Amino acid sequence: MKASNNNNGFKTPEDYFENLTGKLLSKITEEQSVLPKGDGFIAPEGYFDGLQENILRKLDLEKEETKVIQLNPYRKYYFAAAAVAAAFILFFGLNFETESSPTFEELAASDIESYFENNDMELSSYELAEVMSFDELDISDILDNQLNDDHIIDYLDDNIDYLEELNLETDE
Repeated sequence: MKASNNNNGFKTPEDYFENLTGKLLSKITEEQSVLPKGDGFIAPEGYFDGLQENILRKLDLEKEETKVIQLNPYRKYYFAAAAVAAAFILFFGLNFETESSPTFEELAASDIESYFENNDMELSSYELAEVMSFDELDISDILDNQLNDDHIIDYLDDNIDYLEELNLETDE
């Protein structure tokens, strides 16, 4: 809190408030008191008789003399017009879409593949085989890496002991 300012310009004599009540009581009880015997306030005769009419007359004069001039009488119409304009802008701005929805032809093959990889379709391999047609597919379409004859022969040499186990039919 802010400290109080003791230097306010008013000074009292020392021990002024210690015997104040005693001094006041002794002054009141003295016969020659300085207090007046009457009221002290005197109003002129007939002052209150016409007071109400006088006040009303002055109030009526003030009402007639003052003129009120509006600075912006059309201000409320400006706000209404601005609100209507804002509503039209919002309505037409939100309803007109410049972008069309994407079509299947616009989708990249990588987008389709990532969709099938990331979303569980809950379809078994048999159900997928029923839906997809494999007539036009080649084995190279399914595999990421192309198979060479050399790679196939190396794989068979490494993993199969007897070539007769494959049951290959040869047209020789």
